Amino acid sequence: MAIIDRIKFDAPSDEWLVWKYQTNEANREEEIRIGAQLVVNQTQEALLVKGGQALDLFGPGTHTLATGNIPLLRKLINLPFGGQTPFTAEVWYINKHAKRNLRWGTRTPIPLIDPVYNYPVSVRAYGQWGIRVEDSQRLITQLVGTLRELRSDKINDYFTGEILQRLSDALSKYFVEKGVSVFQANARLNEFSQFAADAIRAEFKRFGLEIVNFNVESINIPDEEKKKFQEVLGKRMEIEQVSKVQVGQAYTTARTFDVLEKAASTEGGAAGNLLAGGLGLGIGLGAGVPVGQQVGQAMNPQPAKSDGEDAMTKLQKLKQMLDAGLITEDEFKTKKKQILDAM
Repeated sequence: MAIIDRIKFDAPSDEWLVWKYQTNEANREEEIRIGAQLVVNQTQEALLVKGGQALDLFGPGTHTLATGNIPLLRKLINLPFGGQTPFTAEVWYINKHAKRNLRWGTRTPIPLIDPVYNYPVSVRAYGQWGIRVEDSQRLITQLVGTLRELRSDKINDYFTGEILQRLSDALSKYFVEKGVSVFQANARLNEFSQFAADAIRAEFKRFGLEIVNFNVESINIPDEEKKKFQEVLGKRMEIEQVSKVQVGQAYTTARTFDVLEKAASTEGGAAGNLLAGGLGLGIGLGAGVPVGQQVGQAMNPQPAKSDGEDAMTKLQKLKQMLDAGLITEDEFKTKKKQILDAM
């Protein structure tokens, strides 16, 4: 049986996150001697485990393994050899250096409903993230288990699924809470990155990991969906414009009635004389249609039609409206010019 009196591990690369100390493969009966030296490099921690129970955690430096500085060890072993008793145990080395260059990205688009346009879209996203081991003991017990090593690529593979699952919820929540369209997402990447990091931080902490950076570098929509949305949006805008025109016409008619009603109630005024002069404008509810038509025609003259409404008649009506105070001098001149230009 070989006895180990010095334990040290130099990681072959910075990609390693957790290493289980390897004894001599040719002699699997090696044991650690009480009094052995445990060497822990900078940015490392070493966790001593026996029988599945964590005995102690050691930071950078050289440590002498003794029952005096490992209280739990005294309870787990006997001391028949004058305090030099060899014992079996596992030594895990943990890299505490932050890993900032890990990548994540959606494998398939995430389906969302755009809160601004109320339109279904599928979004893709990708970015960069970084972690640091915050709780070595929790990482070993919760994630590593019986593995002999853990590298950052394995962490990336495992947690990318966790990231994307929570990212989908974070995307929906963010756009709804902020009232932002998915099509404006790339203008708010910094803000969304912080929002998403807060949403996933608790899951990493559960495994003893700390999020040191989380960046969303792009949120995009497939080109075919974007083109389809543009077509739908164009049609929607056309419908809205038609609706606005209809509302505008209704408003113009209503305002015409208001003006004429006011003019008719003015005794002895020019407008009263106009209405009493038999101009065909009419008074009362039944005359609403001819009133709207004639006032609208006078205010918005159209080019002469083939059947030819007399321009003189339009000018006379326009002059009568000026005299009645229904239009201003500037409006009279503008409409007069339009009528004459259309001749």
